[in-house]
Amino acid sequence: MAVYELYSKRQQRLSGAEPDVYRYDDIPQKLRVQIIHILDKALGSREEAASSRGRVEHTYSLIVSTIRQELGVFLLPPANREGNPYAELRDFFLGAAKAETCLDVIELAFRAIDRLTRTIDYSNTRGYNERADEAIDDLNIRFKENAVGYQYVDGEIVRVDSELIHAEAVKPALRLLNTKEYAGPHQEFLSAYEHYREGKNKEALNDCLKAFESTMKAICDKRGWTYKPGDTARALIDVLYAEGLVPPFWQTQFGALRALLESSIPTGRNKQSGHGQGATPTTVPDHLAAYMLHMTASTLVFLTMAEQSLP
Repeated sequence: MAVYELYSKRQQRLSGAEPDVYRYDDIPQKLRVQIIHILDKALGSREEAASSRGRVEHTYSLIVSTIRQELGVFLLPPANREGNPYAELRDFFLGAAKAETCLDVIELAFRAIDRLTRTIDYSNTRGYNERADEAIDDLNIRFKENAVGYQYVDGEIVRVDSELIHAEAVKPALRLLNTKEYAGPHQEFLSAYEHYREGKNKEALNDCLKAFESTMKAICDKRGWTYKPGDTARALIDVLYAEGLVPPFWQTQFGALRALLESSIPTGRNKQSGHGQGATPTTVPDHLAAYMLHMTASTLVFLTMAEQSLP
């Protein structure tokens, strides 16, 4: 990796002075500059973008063009004339006032790294897959070092509340769902995190339930188990238990699990966001949305791994 263990970092860690509370509404200038360095190495430098009419310039132009269209501008500020797309993107990113704007740039740029640079044609050098993987790893390390609570996972910037839960539940869930059979729930679970990152907690809970139900349907489809198209969480859980996803000799130990699966995710969604809210608008607090996301992740990991363990 290109992230070095400096003396000052070691001392900070040994002294216990490392930040343990994430921030979400500020992307510090130090982190922005570190990200520019990663882009220089993975996508190409300013000189490469300026001197080449090939893939480096094209990739930066694609990112800049996408952001221009989404913002409804002809040039990204502070640019006042058409020029090097690398410089236009860099100056816009370094000067962006909102964290959300910075995250938009980061997500687009690292999607480009993830999807466009993994060929020898991009830079005519070997180790292109390793270079892309290293750039993504470096970004996630820099997020963590700067106590900024986001990570790039499976083409999306997702919010991280607990490093342990993220490592043990969220990332495994995304990895296990990242297959053709689970394409639907994978998309819905990522959508839940996208809504959560944007503060749309009601929508996040709705997508949690969708991912939960879609995962159970995907397991049934994969195994040839019968269910009705309109079945909701309770009915789908009955199918999984009847088909032995949890073996009979574990039924006692997993008695609480059934209650969790039946009530926690569907109930959290139904009470907070699934029905009309009445005359007084309801608010889903961040801590509840985070809890439901983590619970959903843990449940999806359990279900998919249980299915894999079947003969």
